[in-house]
Amino acid sequence: MSRLTALWRLGGCAVLFICMLTISSCTQEAPSPAAEKIKLSFRHVWTQAHNANMLKIVTEVIKQFELEHPNIRVDFEGLDQTVHREHRLKSEMVTGNPPDIFVLFSGAEIEPYVRAERLLDVTDFLREHGMSNSFYDLSLWKFGNGIYGLPIEGFAEPVYYNKQLFADLGLSVPTNWEQLVQVIVKLKAADLVPFALGNQERWPGAMHYHYFLQRFAGSAPIERIVKGNGSFMQAEYEQATQRFLEFSSLKPFPSFSETRSIAYAEQLFLDGKAGMFLNGSWELNIFQGEQAKPGFAENVGVFNFPVLSEPKEGSQGLASGYTFGLGLSANLEGERRKAALELLGAIYSPDVQRRIVYESYRLPAMKIAIDYERTGPVFKQIVDLLEASPAVFVPYDNALPPALQEPFFQVAEQLIAGSLTAGEALQRLELELQRYYLLVGK
Repeated sequence: MSRLTALWRLGGCAVLFICMLTISSCTQEAPSPAAEKIKLSFRHVWTQAHNANMLKIVTEVIKQFELEHPNIRVDFEGLDQTVHREHRLKSEMVTGNPPDIFVLFSGAEIEPYVRAERLLDVTDFLREHGMSNSFYDLSLWKFGNGIYGLPIEGFAEPVYYNKQLFADLGLSVPTNWEQLVQVIVKLKAADLVPFALGNQERWPGAMHYHYFLQRFAGSAPIERIVKGNGSFMQAEYEQATQRFLEFSSLKPFPSFSETRSIAYAEQLFLDGKAGMFLNGSWELNIFQGEQAKPGFAENVGVFNFPVLSEPKEGSQGLASGYTFGLGLSANLEGERRKAALELLGAIYSPDVQRRIVYESYRLPAMKIAIDYERTGPVFKQIVDLLEASPAVFVPYDNALPPALQEPFFQVAEQLIAGSLTAGEALQRLELELQRYYLLVGK
């Protein structure tokens, strides 16, 4: 064989080898592109100091979820509760573009969202996860055959009081109108604020007003209003509103309370400058925990708002419920829906509920055992108060339709200022109610 022939053969083999390598590499599967990242928007309202632990808990749950699901990213955004609830979410529901997951208040507030098919029904989610009987009360989240959101905590709205101040002044817990007046007068005489209040967001003042309405009228009138056949023009409501004006004329709140924040009211009570503080059980972690004033919790007692008139059905109840939770957008589909429901499952677990109880001192929405040695003294007092209460009622800002909430807040604020008569206040609410009935065809 000539040298030239050998070179040709060698070159041919090399070409054949290169071709075989090329063919082989071409027939192998191309590497799959990285899975597309799923993005979920999640809006919360845990922006204030008393919500710091709730924010921490849910943030950590989300971070762990993202570690376990590297293809999912959660944009966790905080917004002031009033802005979210009264403005942003309402607007988004009209346009059909709410966040994927968001804080939600149940009852009448979600009814228009359900009718507009903006909320995801989580009934199947609960059944598939064996959670259908895991909650204390889902009644205000149900419409028709669906469940449109889940409570993340329970709450009650007691009157907190400073036991040391009461003892120093020889005061007893007031149980009726006359005793309440005496307590207010004596606290003011001692240069103390009777009721801490920061009414910048207006709903704290409305909490006082709904207790007066409930004490005089009971549950029947508000239930008729919610069902679509009620009226604010009730003799009991007029008596209650007139008594509320008398209460306001005693100047039980700090000066310029309409410009004060909730944090201001909290600090006033914590500093021992206010004898009482009507607010929710969500305030518990300002009394106890890492950031609380040492020993202050031992000086805090709780009581139900005093009796103001002859008892009627439900009139002496404690404002309480399971109305604060999370909802999901009905726009979620496919893998995004699956991801959102998986995150919901991570949040609504017994372990997270225990953290909510022991770290944020919130009443649980899910049925879990509680060690009261770990919850602090005020938590147990609220539980005992709930158990001893002859009834409970849903706070009016949760019970009323969304169209009535803002007018209710405004009327309460103006009554506190003494700028409306009882008749004017109820006529204003009645006008808004009839407009709402006309709008929805009731």
